[in-house]
Amino acid sequence: MSDIIHLKSVSDITKLLGVNSPKHPLAMVIPNHCLDLGSIEFAYMTNMYIVSMKHGLSGRMKYGRGIYDFNDGMMVFLAPEQVISPIEASIDEPVQGWTVIFHPDLIRRTSLGNKIHQYTFFSYDINEALHISESEIQTVRALIDNILKELDNNIDKHTERLICGSLELLLNYCSRFYDRQFFTRSNFNKDKLAEFESFLRHYYANLDVVEHGLPSVAYCGKQLGMSPNYLSDLLKKETGKTAKEHIQLFVIELAKNKLLGSSQTISQIAYDLGFEYPAHFTKLFKNNTGYSPSQYRKVS
Repeated sequence: MSDIIHLKSVSDITKLLGVNSPKHPLAMVIPNHCLDLGSIEFAYMTNMYIVSMKHGLSGRMKYGRGIYDFNDGMMVFLAPEQVISPIEASIDEPVQGWTVIFHPDLIRRTSLGNKIHQYTFFSYDINEALHISESEIQTVRALIDNILKELDNNIDKHTERLICGSLELLLNYCSRFYDRQFFTRSNFNKDKLAEFESFLRHYYANLDVVEHGLPSVAYCGKQLGMSPNYLSDLLKKETGKTAKEHIQLFVIELAKNKLLGSSQTISQIAYDLGFEYPAHFTKLFKNNTGYSPSQYRKVS
């Protein structure tokens, strides 16, 4: 971690980019034509939330453990404490778009602060970016203009509430746009659902459970090339159930087969399914079926 520069404030970012200091200590909007990504040759992390619409800017970036292309006409959302390593960037003139940066302290005492965790796209990988239409760009641009106007005003007791209100509205619109993107990619989603179900079948058929235990959403996402939250949100939009719920239901069906098709003890079934403690298996099974494993054996 010693080679990673930690940017702890908005001012730290402006110094890195060589732009003017912000008027507000906890938030700013940077036009993309001020960004010289190609000059940043080191890894860094920030304490800030970052929302960026890239238009006329392309390149490659290492984010987390993956390397991704980013191209014209998309939005990316970065959460605090993520390591970012730009590798190469090219600029198509004229560069358009903007990057909004805000510190968690800005929203801490607001409704946005209480619900920021609900915007799961902040933990999507960059290759899961939001692609927006021209009309959607205009909607987002109007909200950014409101934030810019408020940041240009003198700070008073209303400033943070108004900025946070605009940020919350911006993120709500982005949630809507992501819903639209999931909907329009229904065929892709169905393919991923089938791939996910196939992965679970192979996981248990190949006895990977012996080495890794119950498959976690993070492990499944990694094997499928998706971030955990994106996988879960994709499945939720397509089926109404999260990735965790899918895994649990899959395990419950396996458990039913073992309970009725073998003479194994409840504990042995629990261990075979990847549970560290049989009591956890019993609780999950009862929560999903209304019966304990032993009761299910008797009534079925």
